[in-house]
Amino acid sequence: MTCLRQVSANGHEFNCYDSGEGPTLLFVHGFPLDHTQWSAQFDELSRVARVIAPDLRGFGVNAAVEGTLQMSDFADDLAALLDALDISTPITLCGLSMGGYIAWQFWDRYRERLNGLILCDTRAKNDTEAVARGRLQLAERVIRDGFQTAGEDMLKKLLAPENQTELPHVAAQLLTVMTTTHRTTIAAALRGMAERPDMTERLGEINLPVLVICGSEDVITPAEEMRQVAAALPRATYVEVPHAGHLSPLENPGIVNGEIRAFLGSLS
Repeated sequence: MTCLRQVSANGHEFNCYDSGEGPTLLFVHGFPLDHTQWSAQFDELSRVARVIAPDLRGFGVNAAVEGTLQMSDFADDLAALLDALDISTPITLCGLSMGGYIAWQFWDRYRERLNGLILCDTRAKNDTEAVARGRLQLAERVIRDGFQTAGEDMLKKLLAPENQTELPHVAAQLLTVMTTTHRTTIAAALRGMAERPDMTERLGEINLPVLVICGSEDVITPAEEMRQVAAALPRATYVEVPHAGHLSPLENPGIVNGEIRAFLGSLS
């Protein structure tokens, strides 16, 4: 049964999907999306786990924020959210793209609360100076002009080429979410991503089971880069998802859901 609830945590109100029983699976969405990014996972995975999927601070229907949202800020919010939901046993955290950046910070700050990580279409490296500068420039443009043009451009990179036309309802919903996200929140997250730390030298420290998932047609975080991340993690399994770009759980949910179920089963 779908369950959306409001949860107070870390001084903020969070819109949160919460359904199912069993081990906790915490989904962390990408930029600039919301919890509905995981809608293709909810029904199946809530049969085998308690699925928690919040709108991150400032995103979705949550109140807008200003300034800079560091990835560690989001990680602190998630830890407080788990406390508010009375979840004290170790969880599995599944993050996509920016959600992966947040996952690294959650591990760094709260590793005792994890029994597994799932990293979808993300990277461990920080931004180059040029990419960081581009994010900061985009933040200023979004404040001034909104995200419509940037969202249309971004959408072309999010989905595999064939899914642009074969999944028009998905493309339309993604664009709606992106263009209705608060401008100040988008800018704050862009600033935070531009400042995020490089995790590549620390991957060898992450001594817990990790499932690394990447769409075979991802042009934002390419498969070769994610294979390298998986190879550097001591206990990682790498899965490449066909017919999928940067949003593999949404583009090819059958394969992704099966891999996540198997991974959860291996942790029990």
